[in-house]
Amino acid sequence: MGKSKVLVVGGTGYVGRRIVKASLAQGHETYVLQRPEIGLDIDKLQMLLSFKKQGAHLIEATFADHRSLVEAVKRVDVVICTISGVHFRSHNILMQLKLVDAIREAGNVKRFLPSEFGIDPARMENALEPGRVTFDEKMVVRRAIQEAKIPFTYVSANCFAGYFVGNLSQMGTLLPPKEKVCIYGDGNVKVVFMDEDDIATYTIKTIDDPRTINKTVYLRPPENILTQRQLVEIWEKLAGKQLEKVHIPNDQFLATMKEMDYAGQVGVGHFHHIFYEGCLTNFEIGEGQEEASKLYPEVKYTRMDDYLKQYL
Repeated sequence: MGKSKVLVVGGTGYVGRRIVKASLAQGHETYVLQRPEIGLDIDKLQMLLSFKKQGAHLIEATFADHRSLVEAVKRVDVVICTISGVHFRSHNILMQLKLVDAIREAGNVKRFLPSEFGIDPARMENALEPGRVTFDEKMVVRRAIQEAKIPFTYVSANCFAGYFVGNLSQMGTLLPPKEKVCIYGDGNVKVVFMDEDDIATYTIKTIDDPRTINKTVYLRPPENILTQRQLVEIWEKLAGKQLEKVHIPNDQFLATMKEMDYAGQVGVGHFHHIFYEGCLTNFEIGEGQEEASKLYPEVKYTRMDDYLKQYL
């Protein structure tokens, strides 16, 4: 059987651009949705044109035109959506319902991977307001997919290294702290950190794999399961410098929500679930679920000590 043809929706985004590259690298005929709403965004256009040079096909379609979406998905076997679901960028999760409608009408898609890639929303029924909207909306999309009987794979990729590792998981910055570091609670809750290129590699590995159909795939490679304290220690060893540790109790951390705008409040809620509750690792992977590094041991995933070296 030949490799599936892949359509990436949101291919110029933070995750999407990596998915496009991984799809091409793994030999899939790759299509990228080009939306007329791109307007004068020269950076996005140049990225799309660079994909074209690398062998991808650009398909014009828009969420405002159902027929254009149907025609786009008819050309492929697999649809991967990576539109943004974070509030400090843009939050478009429910736009995927239009994509679900198009896939259902087209009737040819063998697999749909909706925009997930973070915390598993099925485990977040008790999440805090206002951040729970992310999980609630992802579950709305999941229910629509399953009601439409569209074959799916959900990818739970945990913490993106670009946002959680270089800054030692500090809020409000992307760079390592120079003198002191905030530690959430005792800093001993286990978290999963993933290089974004590895997320894309694992994601594309799943699309033709019968073991992952209608399942959630967790990206939980063993050497990237670290506590925040361990992450800080790795950095201190690399930098040759000790940082002052400022421990923040849970109630004090949650109290900071009051001073923040909506996007900040969402962020605090998500950090609370990750670093105080341990929502990424406080469960066993069970029936109807798979772990990517076990399925694909050939992938040489990036360890966080190597990832952090670029910040020296």
